[in-house]
Amino acid sequence: MADRPALLFYCQHALGLGHLVRSLSLAEALGEHFDVVLLNGGRFPDGTTVPDGVRVVNLPPLGHDSNFDLVSHDPSISLEAAMRERPRLILDELAITEPAVVLIELFPFGRKKFEFELLPLLDAVHSMGVERPRVVCSVRDILVGRRNSQARHDERASVLANRYFDAILVHSDPKFARLEDTFRPETPMTVPIHYTGFVTSSAMPIEIAPQDRLPRVLVSAGGGMVGGPLFKMVVDAHHRWHDSAGLSTLVLAGPFAPEPVWSWLQEQAQRLDGFDVVRYLPDLRTEMARSAVTVSQCGYNTTMDILRARIPAVVVPFAEGGEDEQRQRAERLDDLGVLRCLAPEDLDADGLAKAVIAAATTTPAAVSLDLDGRRASARIISELCATTVEQVPA
Repeated sequence: MADRPALLFYCQHALGLGHLVRSLSLAEALGEHFDVVLLNGGRFPDGTTVPDGVRVVNLPPLGHDSNFDLVSHDPSISLEAAMRERPRLILDELAITEPAVVLIELFPFGRKKFEFELLPLLDAVHSMGVERPRVVCSVRDILVGRRNSQARHDERASVLANRYFDAILVHSDPKFARLEDTFRPETPMTVPIHYTGFVTSSAMPIEIAPQDRLPRVLVSAGGGMVGGPLFKMVVDAHHRWHDSAGLSTLVLAGPFAPEPVWSWLQEQAQRLDGFDVVRYLPDLRTEMARSAVTVSQCGYNTTMDILRARIPAVVVPFAEGGEDEQRQRAERLDDLGVLRCLAPEDLDADGLAKAVIAAATTTPAAVSLDLDGRRASARIISELCATTVEQVPA
């Protein structure tokens, strides 16, 4: 084993980029204490910055399509072949890395479709006995609801957490959201739960001089795979805020935006005054802070950018396929006066334009939320390594 302890970090993003972005941020902070190996299970977009000292192992990429079915994102390998290959690669990395910690993002609170590789990993770790690595779960502030299977899902997750994990890190300020808000199993969890605060690249606000701010609406939808409906509404609404409030529009399409959506956006940029579109921005946080208003879907990382930028924000939460995590987050922030939440099912271009124009003349409420989750997570995991297996629940 290397001079510093190793940490094996499993991350699977299935639809957007949020899980990968948060995991890379955590990996950077953990790199101050550990030699970090990040197992990336989804697509790895060009231009993604890997923190110094972090080694990324890209597994054959799997994820969801627009129908939420599991698919291979590498045309050269089938879903079935990838599902055979990935468990072997993961167990090989476990043997090569000899980690002191295995950090797993979201599972068992989500990623049930990836049990085919995660349960073998967890069984292999526990087969090592008293010298085994510590097993930690990294989970965001709000979990996705399960509609007809919520009780069964929560119960199974609790049983798995108690069986396999030594600690649960909830990346939230408990004043804003607690795990039990969206997770209510019949069997209580005996695993220690730690609230780290929110994970973002920095806890410091983004300071922009007044002369550097632009009369612009910045629109984003995470990776862009499911951003099409929002982009269509923005195109229809653009002329209203452009003509009446003098606001231009910049749409960040995202690396996963389907090619037809990207081509259509480029056509709109050709025909509309004050409308532009890009695939990628090297510093989204700063560009957001330089804008008059931001329009987005209220994913975890976008929310962190809004909180740090402290600019007017209008959000239209993604709610397809039973997804309710973004809506719950958005409604809580709306109640705090941080942003304006618009229900997608009740929204049209006129309503979006009115909300953007109104937001441009207001100042969001100041809130005190813990945004230092990166450092807290690294500290908690480091302290866990100082314990023996007998001192933590197995």
